Order: sequence, then structure tokens, then C-alpha cells
Amino acid sequence: MKIRILAIGPKMPAWVDAAVGEYQKRMPREMPVEFVPLALGQRGRNASIDKAIAQEGDAMLAALKPDDQVVALDLSGKAWSTGQLASQLSQWRLEARDVALLIGGPDGLDPRCLARAAQSWCLSNLTLPHPLVRVLLSEQLYRAWTVTQNHPYHK
Repeated sequence: MKIRILAIGPKMPAWVDAAVGEYQKRMPREMPVEFVPLALGQRGRNASIDKAIAQEGDAMLAALKPDDQVVALDLSGKAWSTGQLASQLSQWRLEARDVALLIGGPDGLDPRCLARAAQSWCLSNLTLPHPLVRVLLSEQLYRAWTVTQNHPYHK
């Protein structure tokens, strides 16, 4: 099983890449986590936000594989505890499908991406900047994996 995180947004600062890279190294070979950066839709003074979101949606949908288990990170999604995320991770492993986690741009996910998702997950009720979302998500995936392995990291 592979976890791919499709993330709309610009290149991240070095500290984000370093933190995410640390958690990627810790993940087991049989469950690698890969970030797939996707370009922001064109925004500007006279640009349509809906058009920008649609551009981002086009890129995200094109990056998905037909058999991916798709999970949208969205404020309207269900909040998961670490234990619930660990259970989800175990379930995804049993299904033997790759998982695609979707992180939208500054204006959220395209409705087509939300419709494509089998699950919607609210990472936090707080408004988080995109760099922190990537780090937090990476750490929580690693933590959930350690829970499934009864590894002492999660305690």
C-alpha cells in the first residue's frame, strides 16, 4: 500500500521539506508516503476564484489513479482521533489499495474532488497554514502506523 498526498500549493520552505522528509524516512517500505505537489490555480485581481478551484480540481483528478482510495481533507469532514486514524490505516492496508489524501488550495477543494472521495477527514477545526498541514499530516500518519505496530513512539 502506498499513501500519496496530492497537495495544491507552491514549493514549501526547507523546514517543511525537512520535517516531512523525516517522517517519510520513518515509514515502513511497505507503506511509503509520497507528496505530489500540484500547481495553484491562476489567481489575480480579475481572476475568478471558481475558475482557479476548477483548474486545481482538474490537476488533482488527473493525478488520481482509478483504483485509489480517495480521502479529502476538508473542514466538513469527520474528525479522527489518533486511534481512529490507526484503524483507518489498518483498514486501508486490508483493502490493499493505494490511498490518495487530497489537500486543496487556499479556497478549498473542487466539488468534483469531494465527490470522488470515499471519505472526508477534518484534520483540525483550526485554520492551519498549508506548510503546517503537511508536517502535521506526515507526523500523524507515522504516529498511526506506530499504533498499529504497538511501537512506543505513540505513548
